[in-house]
Amino acid sequence: MTTARPLSRRTLQQRAAPLSTRNGVSPTCIVLPPGPWSRIADFIAERLPAVSPAEWAKRMLAGDVLDESGIAVTAERHYEVGLRIFYYRALEHEPPIPFEETVLFQDEYLVVADKPHFLPVIPSGRYVQETLLVRLKRKLGIDSLAPIHRIDRETAGLVLFSIQPSTRGRYQDLFRQRSVRKHYEAIAPWRPELKLPLVYRSRIEEDAMRFMQMREVDGEPNAETHIDVLEVRGDLARYALSPVTGRKHQLRAHCTALGIPILNDLIYPVLCAENSDDHTRPLQLLAKSIAFTDPISGELRNFQSARTLNFAEPL
Repeated sequence: MTTARPLSRRTLQQRAAPLSTRNGVSPTCIVLPPGPWSRIADFIAERLPAVSPAEWAKRMLAGDVLDESGIAVTAERHYEVGLRIFYYRALEHEPPIPFEETVLFQDEYLVVADKPHFLPVIPSGRYVQETLLVRLKRKLGIDSLAPIHRIDRETAGLVLFSIQPSTRGRYQDLFRQRSVRKHYEAIAPWRPELKLPLVYRSRIEEDAMRFMQMREVDGEPNAETHIDVLEVRGDLARYALSPVTGRKHQLRAHCTALGIPILNDLIYPVLCAENSDDHTRPLQLLAKSIAFTDPISGELRNFQSARTLNFAEPL
């Protein structure tokens, strides 16, 4: 799971925005802070430089930048401190993801999707339309849809979405309280000397030198994973991974630390060049199942991904 230049702004939840989605994309909101800008266009050009001033001018002319009343913001409009402005993220060139998601379950509160490898969960960096959230909004016609949790773009498997903002927090609390049982599968080198099953605990933090990677450091453990073996084929094995905590890249970092880096991982143990995807070699990590007691109905929910992993060695 590219970061933008930090902004002095509040990004509001969709329920606070008076505007609907466009082609599955919800509007992003910025509250104009105090500053020296005479026009809104000047502020946008300085604070959102990933899009050129000429492109912003085109978007304004097309009515794609609006104020909190839904009125189009023109290139010459004067700056107003505290005004909320909305814009729709769009990319001129977006890499296509040639794999499809599946909706496994839907009721009035939840959507459960089975995500393919390479598809991001939410818009970020190079991806807007080619994300699970935007695809589902287009497919299901639910503007209020929002992920309750996330998995890495490279990981396949289950992702839960909330439909109703009024009940979203109750589902998010399940993850915060560690009341959700999550099980993953991974293909990695077989190490018979590992005493399995085992519980692996360590402290992992972001690596300041390699912002994409996490690293193990001394200190009180903040990440815990239960690991077992499901199947062995030659030099590879299919492992069961059950994270108790939910740290960034936890499973990938823990497997690497144990000498069983996950097959086709482009981040661990060696960080490869960004944008080096090979769709024929997906990361062999799958969010296989998720179970919890539904906080609304009281029912036991247990969902299983229909996807499987591949033992084939990389070429």
